[in-house]
Amino acid sequence: MFKAITNFVFFKFHHLSQAEFHTMSEVARTFLNCLNQWNFEAPSVRGRDLSHEDASTYKINYMRWLMFCHVPAFCNSLPHYETSVAFGRTLLRAVFQFVSHQLLYKCRTEKDRMPMEKRLLLMHMPKFLDALKHEVINEESPIWDPTYKPAVSLLLQRTANAKRQHEAAASPSSAARRATAEGSQTKKYKYSNDVEDLSNEAVIQAMRNISDSKNNRNNEVVFPVNAPRDEAAKTKESRREIELHIVGNSLSHPVSKQSMIWLLGLHSVFAHQLPGMPRDYISRLVFDPKHKTLALIEEGRPIGGICFRTFATQGFTEIVFCAVTGDKQVKGYGTHLMNHLKDYSIQQGIKHFLTYADEFAIGYFKKQGFSKDIKVARPIYQGYIKEYDGATLMHCELHPSIVYTQFSSVIRRQKDIVTELIAQRQHEVQKIRPGLTCFKEGVRSIPVESIPGLREVGWRPVARAQRQARPLEESVDPEKLAQTLATVLVAVRQHTAAWPFQEPVNQAEVTDYYEHIKYPMDLKTMGERLKKGYYYQKES
Repeated sequence: MFKAITNFVFFKFHHLSQAEFHTMSEVARTFLNCLNQWNFEAPSVRGRDLSHEDASTYKINYMRWLMFCHVPAFCNSLPHYETSVAFGRTLLRAVFQFVSHQLLYKCRTEKDRMPMEKRLLLMHMPKFLDALKHEVINEESPIWDPTYKPAVSLLLQRTANAKRQHEAAASPSSAARRATAEGSQTKKYKYSNDVEDLSNEAVIQAMRNISDSKNNRNNEVVFPVNAPRDEAAKTKESRREIELHIVGNSLSHPVSKQSMIWLLGLHSVFAHQLPGMPRDYISRLVFDPKHKTLALIEEGRPIGGICFRTFATQGFTEIVFCAVTGDKQVKGYGTHLMNHLKDYSIQQGIKHFLTYADEFAIGYFKKQGFSKDIKVARPIYQGYIKEYDGATLMHCELHPSIVYTQFSSVIRRQKDIVTELIAQRQHEVQKIRPGLTCFKEGVRSIPVESIPGLREVGWRPVARAQRQARPLEESVDPEKLAQTLATVLVAVRQHTAAWPFQEPVNQAEVTDYYEHIKYPMDLKTMGERLKKGYYYQKES
């Protein structure tokens, strides 16, 4: 199903703009998540609406779904599969109509309790389901073809749409739209267009000065005090004093003798450094074909490693064991191992690490970029990873553009360049100027730009940007405006202090009220006006 739905999104919505295409992709992802979490009806209930042949097929698929998807979700000893990955057209055709009706019903009844962005996303669900229905029924639909690939023209069109959108975003006329779309990011980071960028020549000269200064130091230490933790390990690897290898057992093809020797050595390292783990448990995982180990080899024997298991369908890797022999610790080997594993995982398309760390390992994992703030949804990893009593679940998100084994060197190099550029600039502008004497002559104030030397140090007058009204999406779409105002009105009505304003004031009870209040208003009147479309814009 997953492959078919992906093909369907590209097949049906490739002509949309980049933003609309992304929205439909999110709708498709929501639909697949619902299928993965759905509890399907038993054959005895579902069979009433099906023919004998369809009921028999549904019963077979239902039993497979119980065995591979439903029961393993709460039984860790069984391998668990997502419904969208394990099943295809037959099951989707059998349950599509029922799931669609239930899904649309939930969208209607529960949308008021959902956040606004989720509501906007679910507005596209009826259109998505209607288009998908025709492809599910159609025997000749290309989305079910396992060899289906988007045509080159479609790929070029998507690229062109993205390029046009990028150029539109870069145009001056779209500055206001970008400010609205980026929201908090625009408030957090402010850049001035008047700042002069450095020339390439200045940066190159700074790099030359850094190289010359290092070459002229006769008493240069091997590693500076603030050298990265993995600097020594990287140097040893460049000298081939240590090696790193991915090793693992296999039941489908022969395993080399060297790999088995290394696995035995890694088992000894883990058992010695992790005394709280039973040896048979370590053996079961290290020699399990589903697990692999990144081995750190010195002089032909393992001195450390990271045992892990990759869940490609879920998009994350579980780190099971991580250890280095006692005499090799505090030398950066652990950091070097983790950086290599990050680079390896990115090459495999994995962007998330999960692990359970005990109280002694939390500090190490924090240094490697792990956090207790889990950004992966619980249904994605629940039932997959092994849980440990007294341990803390930690998460690390990988950035595909970073080469982690080179990251510390790149940052260090950038820091040296910035420091050198600052020193150059200080040397250029370091000049003592005479003080201002105009105030002794009776001048009360002078323009800032007339202060000598101010422009030379890089100061530029900043013109105040005129305040522009934010373009409100609700003003363009009356339905979205009505939904927003209705949500606000419901919240106000439910407030504990709103009881005096629920109904209009009774003139019989307060006879002179309307003599003093010329334009009375109450929540009931506002609700009636909202239903009649009285409010057409949201005041800022």
